[in-house]
Amino acid sequence: MTNTYTGGCQCGAIRFRARGTPQDSSICHCRMCQKAFGAYYAPLVSVRGMEFEWTRGQRKTFRSSNFVNRGFCGDCGTPLTYEAPDGMAVAAGAFDDPSLLPPTIQWGVEGKIGFVDHLHELPGERTEADLAAGSFLHQIVSYQHPDHDTPVWPPEDHA
Repeated sequence: MTNTYTGGCQCGAIRFRARGTPQDSSICHCRMCQKAFGAYYAPLVSVRGMEFEWTRGQRKTFRSSNFVNRGFCGDCGTPLTYEAPDGMAVAAGAFDDPSLLPPTIQWGVEGKIGFVDHLHELPGERTEADLAAGSFLHQIVSYQHPDHDTPVWPPEDHA
């Protein structure tokens, strides 16, 4: 049995499919990955050795170093890939079910921000707990692409 993983960007302009067994799922703390993801670290899944295809749209790329291209959606800006001479890794959060791809190693730990190891100690609240702070939240309609393949996107009612 071959595992199939699908995913894409937030707006749905770009979709992908990967078949096989992922070899590495990681978190990178290097400063270049922090900047590329606009986050404290970058969660990435190597698709090296997997059958990988773009099923909708074309990513744009930024050459972040003499060896690496970073792929992203040109419409919504979602980070999508880390592309190096030894293969490509896909942003873990771009997969439809990132919980299937837990990280097994951390890279670039010299750039790790000290408080990252303590994030799990912070108090946590469900999204709806913020409704009192922002009355507009009661009226939010998501235009985010759903976490599954669709024949067309966006739907005609919010194109």
